Amino acid sequence: MSDPSLLAPAGAATSAAPDFVAVRRHTEALCEPLMVEDYGVQPFADASPPKWHLAHTTWFFETFLLKAFEPGYQAFHPAFEHLFNSYYNGVGEPFPRPQRGTLSRPTVAQVRAYREHVDAAMAPLLAANDAEISGRIELGLHHEQQHQELILTDLKANLGSNPLRPAYAANGPAPAAVPAALAFRRFDGGKVAIGHAPEAGFSFDNERPRHAVWLDEFSIANRLTTNGEYLAFMEDGGYETPSLWLSDGWQWRCERGVAAPMYWRQRGDGWCAYQLDGEAPVAATAPVVHVSYFEADAFARWAGCRLPTETEWETAAMATDARYANGGPAPAQTQATSGEPLQQLFAACWQWTASAYGPYPGYRPLPGTLGEYNGKFMSSQQVLRGSSCATPPGHARASYRNFFYPKDRWQFTGIRLAR
Repeated sequence: MSDPSLLAPAGAATSAAPDFVAVRRHTEALCEPLMVEDYGVQPFADASPPKWHLAHTTWFFETFLLKAFEPGYQAFHPAFEHLFNSYYNGVGEPFPRPQRGTLSRPTVAQVRAYREHVDAAMAPLLAANDAEISGRIELGLHHEQQHQELILTDLKANLGSNPLRPAYAANGPAPAAVPAALAFRRFDGGKVAIGHAPEAGFSFDNERPRHAVWLDEFSIANRLTTNGEYLAFMEDGGYETPSLWLSDGWQWRCERGVAAPMYWRQRGDGWCAYQLDGEAPVAATAPVVHVSYFEADAFARWAGCRLPTETEWETAAMATDARYANGGPAPAQTQATSGEPLQQLFAACWQWTASAYGPYPGYRPLPGTLGEYNGKFMSSQQVLRGSSCATPPGHARASYRNFFYPKDRWQFTGIRLAR
């Protein structure tokens, strides 16, 4: 674990140091329940091993800060630039993603030493009064928070595919049940603004610029779809009814033999699901999670509804919870069909939207190699909104745009209906 005394010289300005220490330590704390054998397992290409996450988040600070702004910096190991590069072709050829689990070396101990080496070298930059350096540090910390969530979801993929169904930790994160009756809250149409305003603090480049959108009147569910509701879809033949599915979704379902959400399996006459604290019977009132966009869309059709657009979702979120505001005024809200406020917008599961992931009008990626962070992935993916039970506290906001391919479901992905 990093020594905080190494992060800031005595008497120096240390505005970035406390956040740096907190984020770096939280990443390491997430790994404390693990055995050394857990660090290198990669159950499938999308789910990286914990050891790789520990190294890659360190690689980010080494590559984009130390090598860029510290002329005398000595790299910990020359091969790490290749091994722990995720997808930045401007840096060099990344190590193949599906092969991350083949790296028995460097060892876990060497990766921890790498983190300590980089943390110590960051001390002058954490104290620097330079806007570009500060901006890169802030981006690096938010990037590491993204990987904190990935550590948990990738560990769930690892342990959940193990026949022993071992627990990661007691009371592992899981979305809480909300027993409220399903109702829909109506919103007026008209001109609305979405996206992150410059004065509202940090945002990723894909959340900008804030811009006007015309929105028709819509209604959105007051809560997430539950396991019980999704089970009714299954029992009504939802997975066997082609008319409910998009063409690509039906092909995906057939080729993979999908018949339930990820981590569900039948035991006797009921269903169980793996969670980070072990396998347990499916709770009817908990939100359904680990469903693909294809499954979410098919369920919405079966329910006589649809998925919200990302503009609808952000408008509803801005009108509901000012804590997650983007820096602009909340839109006016009409009287709802239910007196209950919208629930589970954040900290439960990422919610699929009907919106394809693309640039906002006037979008500009970050300059240089950092421009590869988001922009080059704006193809063939769907936007998800909100945050999940695995998202670090303080990382969510109404304008946050997550994105995955329609088939993906190893993340905490769920459903909120609209009409």
